[in-house]
Formats: sequence, C-alpha cells, structure tokens
Amino acid sequence: MVNKLGVELEIRRIAVKDPQEVISQVEEKDTGILTSDWREVVEDDTVDIVIELMGGLEPAKTCILAALRAGKHVVTANKDLVAVSGRELLDAAAEHKCDFLFEAAVAGGIPIIRPMKQCLLGNNITEIMGIVNGTTNFILTKMEQEGMEFQEALDLATELGYAEADPTSDIEGLDAGRKVAIMASIGFHSRVVLDDVHIEGITKITAKDIQYAGEMGCTIKLLGVARCDQEGIEAYVCPMLISGTHPLASVNDSYNAVFLHGDAVENVMFFGRGAGSLPTASAVVGDVFDIARNIQNGCCGRISCSCYKELPIKKMEDTKNSFFLRMLVEDKCGVFTDTANAFAQNQVSLAQIIQRQAPEGTAELVVITDSVREGDLEKAINTLKAQATIKEIAAVLRVYKADKEN
Repeated sequence: MVNKLGVELEIRRIAVKDPQEVISQVEEKDTGILTSDWREVVEDDTVDIVIELMGGLEPAKTCILAALRAGKHVVTANKDLVAVSGRELLDAAAEHKCDFLFEAAVAGGIPIIRPMKQCLLGNNITEIMGIVNGTTNFILTKMEQEGMEFQEALDLATELGYAEADPTSDIEGLDAGRKVAIMASIGFHSRVVLDDVHIEGITKITAKDIQYAGEMGCTIKLLGVARCDQEGIEAYVCPMLISGTHPLASVNDSYNAVFLHGDAVENVMFFGRGAGSLPTASAVVGDVFDIARNIQNGCCGRISCSCYKELPIKKMEDTKNSFFLRMLVEDKCGVFTDTANAFAQNQVSLAQIIQRQAPEGTAELVVITDSVREGDLEKAINTLKAQATIKEIAAVLRVYKADKEN
C-alpha cells in the first residue's frame, strides 16, 4: 500500500450492528475498534475518511452528513441514497471542502462515475444505456439459453445467490432505476432523481417473448436508458429487445455493461462484474486511495456536484421508440387488415410481422413497429383493445435503437 500511495492507511473504527457476533467470527484481530454506534466513528478525531456501507436512506444520510460537517471525507456504495439525495450530500461536501465519492454505487467494480466526471468531461454525452443489474441479466440469460420461464429462472438465481431473499428491487427494475438516475445526472450535468425515471421490471417476460425476439434477430435485456437532446432528458428502465449484433446482446449471466455516446469519443463501452462483494470492494478501495492522494497533496474537494444545468425531464408519452407487440387474435379473414388499420389510424407503421396458428380458432400475431411516439402507440393499443377480434394483447415491449436510428 505504501508503494501505491506513499502513505499507510489504518482502520481506526468499525461500526457494526452486533460487535459480539463479529468478534466470535474473527481470530487474532483487534476487536477493540468495533462499536455498535456509528457516531463513535464520525466523532473520532483520528478518522480522516468514513466509508458508509450500511445501505438504505437512514441512518446512512444522517451519518454521511455528520461526517462531512465534521470535515471528514466520505466513500459510499449507497445507490439508494445517492439517487435520492445526491445533490444535498454533494453540496455538503463542497461546503466543507471534503471529498464525497461513490464509484461503487453504480455497476459495482466497473469504473463509470470517475470516467464520466474526468476522462470524458470534454465530451457532450447524449446517451447512456446499459445492463446495470446482474440478477435480472442472469434470469433473462437462463430464459433465453435454457428456455426457462421467469419463476424457474428466478428460483435458480436465488439458489445460486444471485438474487436476494426479497428480489423485488432487482426484478421490478428499482435497482437499475437508481443507477440510471445517478449516471444521467453526471453525464448530462442536470439533476435526475429516482422519481424522474420511468421503471418497468421483467416479471411479465415469458419464454415465448424471448423465442419470438430471437426469430426477429433480437434478444431481450433489462436496459437502463438515458438520453439528452434539445427538448430535455428522457430516462427509463424496462425490458427491451436489442439487436443480436449490438455489443450488449452478448453480455450474459451476472455481468453488467454500460454503453455511452459522446460527440468526440463516439461510442464507449464499459464491461465487467457489476455486483458482488469483491467487485464492490474494488470500487470502494479505489475511492479511498483517490482521497488519500488528495489529502497528501492538499487538494480535496476538487470534483463536487457537476449539475450546473436545469434541464426538463420528458414525459414518457413524448419519447420515441420502436415496439414489439404480441397479440392473440381470431383466426379469420380480415383480422390482419383491421389490425394494421388500427395502427395506421394512430400514425404507427409496422416494420416486421409474424403470424402463427394458435389453439381453438385463434392466431398469434407478433409485430415490431417503426419508431413511434409512445403516446401514439398507447392510442393504437386502446383502438386494438376495442376490437372484438383481438382476444389479448399479451406483451408490449420497447425495441432499443440508437438515438440516431429513432
């Protein structure tokens, strides 16, 4: 460590829920540094850097603010808190000339926060998108490669430790939504919070959807997408079809990847382990080393909040995407024409169509639309639902295309 930093780092205090339980699990360790009260860490005059890994909004927020106000630098992996209260925490750090770093809050061990704040700062970033949740990516990979249904794949993910006992935050897209809010704020220099992100999970995806996507040359991934143009920022997380030729299509299992576009660098992709104790620890330790160097050189607080703009957040109905729809219709003459007319009446054109026989006098109709305003697509769906020949609209999924393709 001395060779890397020129200084020795020492752990002075550790706050845990139950010190006695920790003591029983360690051998020949200095257990005197353990406490159950985080205040003892923050109020220790010998502590220069506080690492917050408790998660959640409270007491994490109170702890971090207390540390910053005491002139201590902070490293956190708390995406929940940064996505909701990032501005307040960064403002407090700036006020007290402290470093507040959170590389581990997004994509685990994959560097993405620091590259956007430093290496890519000369770019005007217009799009950030990627796979930023390993649990859902593992589930969708198993559904695609082994033909599993959602629940079967989720059970396997739980058994192997990829999914928590309560996987709601992952499978409903909330975890990815927090990361999208953080990346959009940094990339577009305008504050985006969790409530600004439209979020849909993967619980309704079926093996049949994945099969049809494959026939159309696509795979289904839970993607976080953030775009910025003259009209404002759009940010959403949802399962999307993505072309099999796109680099993200081959990102499988628990791996994560972030793909961004800048005006100078064009396309850049960051790939690796997005979660897990060691990848997360890698990012945390990297932040600690960065602060240690700043302390040595008397240059702490160099990079604070970079949100100097106040850009509007687009309503979801005003965004544009292509769509995949899977419908069960009556198998009789004229149904296809009526269905096509329902789309045309609402300014929705069709790019691909598959029709298959289904049981009991029905047919399965699968279409991919051209790029369309979401509000118009919703009108088309309502028109279709009013037709007696449409038995069910079983799936409606977005199709990812690069911004220049929409």
